[in-house]
Amino acid sequence: MTATGRPLVGVVVPTHGRPALLRETLRRILDQDAPVDLDVVVVHDRTEPDRSLELLGRPGRRVRVLANDRTPGLAGNRNTGILALDTEWVAFCDDDDTWAPGKLGAQLERARVHPEAVLVTTAITVAYEGSPEVPRLAGRDEIRHEDLLRRRMAMLHSSTMLYRRAALLGPVGLVDEGIPGSQNEDWDMLLRASAVAPIQHVDEPLVRVPWGRASYFSRAWQTVCDSLEYMLDRHPRIADDAGSAARVYGQLAFNNAALGRRRSAARWAGRALRRRWAEPRAFLALAVAGGLLSAETVVSALNRRGRGI
Repeated sequence: MTATGRPLVGVVVPTHGRPALLRETLRRILDQDAPVDLDVVVVHDRTEPDRSLELLGRPGRRVRVLANDRTPGLAGNRNTGILALDTEWVAFCDDDDTWAPGKLGAQLERARVHPEAVLVTTAITVAYEGSPEVPRLAGRDEIRHEDLLRRRMAMLHSSTMLYRRAALLGPVGLVDEGIPGSQNEDWDMLLRASAVAPIQHVDEPLVRVPWGRASYFSRAWQTVCDSLEYMLDRHPRIADDAGSAARVYGQLAFNNAALGRRRSAARWAGRALRRRWAEPRAFLALAVAGGLLSAETVVSALNRRGRGI
């Protein structure tokens, strides 16, 4: 609590070269209608910090600007922000995502009812390059470790996450800076948090997430391959469930196909189909590897429906 008697929530906003989007993201954070004070830390990665952003702050809701002093990339950016804060709660928000006005209030209420929670999330709305926006809901208000081993649950986006800072400095741990390209770092964090306590979830689309070619992770085929193999090594139980294993193997097949690695794509597709004979990603990978479809066409069609590979 602050001197005002309101909760103090820290918000980490990593940024790299998107100044206009960043200002809208900050405005929506500062406009939260919850009775909370905010300490918003904007962490610039490999770009000159924009000190003028601090002028956006207001009484009880300050904005600070820092340079990433850890590993370059998203994971190091987030950890720089976490360590710069001294708040009970830490939220993440990417520099191109926006929060609905009631986002923090709904999460803090969920946490009040469940004081054992170390992480509270919300659902999202996916916006893809002019297509109708698509809500992605979980269909539940509590997510367990086994749920996340079975499937990634893309609606639990990093920009929805609200953590107890003590858990990030303790049993959950900081963001893993060793994950290739910081890809899948959010899935890794979800798995680690859910191993400590079930994730409490507000199943309302309170965060808008734009997808498309402007994303730093869009079409990063090699980075996805490297990070998925890293995840299989770090969380071997992912491969215990046939459906989960087939999904990840299918993703590896597709991304290898997009890279033109036909043999690797076929090998991963075979592994996927042996775990689940109807795994669609395996068939899509084989079609891309065989030149029947382009990876770009497949990803664009899925993204317009709020889905991904």
